[in-house]
Amino acid sequence: MTQSGSELQRTLGVGDAVVIGLGSMVGAGIFAALGPAARAAGSGLLLGLAVAAVVAYCNAMSSARLAALYPASGGTYVYGRERLGAFWGYLAGWSFVVGKTASCAAMALTVGAYVWPGQAHAVAVTAVVALTAVNYGGVQKSAWLTRAIVAVVLAVLASVVVVCLGSDASDAGRLDIGVSAGAGGVLQAAGLLFFAFAGYARIATLGEEVRDPARTIPRAIPLALGVALVVYAAVSVAVLSVLGSGGLGHAAAPLADAVRAAGVPGLVPVVRVGAAVAALGSLLALILGVSRTTLAMARDGHLPGGLAAVHPRFHVPHRAELAVGVVVAALAATVDVRGAIGFSSFGVLAYYAVANASAWTLSSAPAARVGPVVGLVGCVTLAFALPGASVVVGTAVLAVGAAAYGVRRWVAAR
Repeated sequence: MTQSGSELQRTLGVGDAVVIGLGSMVGAGIFAALGPAARAAGSGLLLGLAVAAVVAYCNAMSSARLAALYPASGGTYVYGRERLGAFWGYLAGWSFVVGKTASCAAMALTVGAYVWPGQAHAVAVTAVVALTAVNYGGVQKSAWLTRAIVAVVLAVLASVVVVCLGSDASDAGRLDIGVSAGAGGVLQAAGLLFFAFAGYARIATLGEEVRDPARTIPRAIPLALGVALVVYAAVSVAVLSVLGSGGLGHAAAPLADAVRAAGVPGLVPVVRVGAAVAALGSLLALILGVSRTTLAMARDGHLPGGLAAVHPRFHVPHRAELAVGVVVAALAATVDVRGAIGFSSFGVLAYYAVANASAWTLSSAPAARVGPVVGLVGCVTLAFALPGASVVVGTAVLAVGAAAYGVRRWVAAR
């Protein structure tokens, strides 16, 4: 591909793409989502994790097949537009940009809460500004920083697993799998845990910056998802063995509480640092993904055309990145978005529902449609199993987006 003022630069290989996906998944989600999921599912937490993993796998396979055919920035926004029509692509892009912008603010505030609780908003804004600057310098710099962040977070999580499972406080009896909260609780937990799996979308949204995308993206997505699932399962088992589902559900900082209960309070500061670094990794990858989807929507006229500009030197959508950074910084400075996990999950599940529906059109063979059907049904089910407030707000946001699309089409037709 020749490089011009409107094209991005292909610099990422399989390893880089996997790391960016892991930076999104093995991030603050594992530090933040386990507690709410345990409150919802009780003894069914591990079942909820398994359900979330199955739905995520189906989504990943659908995304990988589509990304191989449409290696452009925007992810499901592009797939929905090409396979289902302009409206469905727009709705997917709207869901992603709105939901993930709120998620960016939540990750920024997570950094602030762990680094300097008394000045969480100020630290959050500083983090947003710093990471926007890193992304502005080129996607390869973002990949290098993400690689370092992933290494730190995996080391911290491995320490948590070893300490908890090796502790006298560990009791395998606490791993009893049941459905004490009922099927609804398990599904709600799966929807909340899906928040921690959704990062592989970042690989697809970087389609124009990946070398040999038809080969790289289908390999990178399942690899990143597989590593994340192994890490999540190990951490969940380790923490449950020490705290049990009841203790985990009421823990303000589950992993820190687990190592304290395991008799190693000296590791608590390390876990706090790991959580802050993990949130930084998630924020970095989220800004990357949201800015690329913003770029794609701007190219099609759904957002201001100026946001489609690509920097002639750094080959990044610099105006889109700056716009996303400004909005996220404003949210992080003024809003408490601790409840954003449910809202973000609803938006991302809607996004992947469109991805699965798009993948369903790729082949008429029954075997090829099993994954997309399971993924589509799973996304819809988990979205409406989320807490009621998340469902109401998420549905309202989708309705606003649909109305805006209708008004724009009506104005253009006049």
